[in-house]
Amino acid sequence: MKKALGMIEFKTVASGITATDLMLKTADVEVVNAGPVCPGKYLATIAGEISAVKAAIDAAERYNSAMLIDKFLLGNPHETVQPAICGALDVNEKGAIGILETYTAASAVVAADTAAKTALIELVEIRLAKGMCGKSYVILTGSVSSVTAAIERAKSGMQDGWYLDSSVIAGPDKRLWESIL
Repeated sequence: MKKALGMIEFKTVASGITATDLMLKTADVEVVNAGPVCPGKYLATIAGEISAVKAAIDAAERYNSAMLIDKFLLGNPHETVQPAICGALDVNEKGAIGILETYTAASAVVAADTAAKTALIELVEIRLAKGMCGKSYVILTGSVSSVTAAIERAKSGMQDGWYLDSSVIAGPDKRLWESIL
């Protein structure tokens, strides 16, 4: 994985696709994933060297800031963030479960990165807006104290208005784990 990770979240598919094309033409970045999500928004996640990702994100914002919902640039994301976005993580220890729900996809990814850097937790999934009416969520696991600390820190660092809800399940039922994984 390249060092930096960035995302744009646009209100419309047309603006999002055009902004993604502009990002690719602006700097040497690669698309991690891109596509439409509910309710007709467009997300594009890119990776590359930090200066390239910053230049690409800045170009997308300049292109149509009126249609930009949210964005992020992570210069040194936790190594599990990108696999969690892609749904490719194996959970080693099934402990307490933490769930953090946000109004934007970008804020969920930043919250997941913050949580993973705060405490000894494992990211389980970062669900980005698909089937969620544009909302997103992060599921993580670990000890009750680690999960609680990670969720609280992620909430405190979130931009005003993007946090929706969270909870910590201290002793999740085995059948709940089966339904999540």
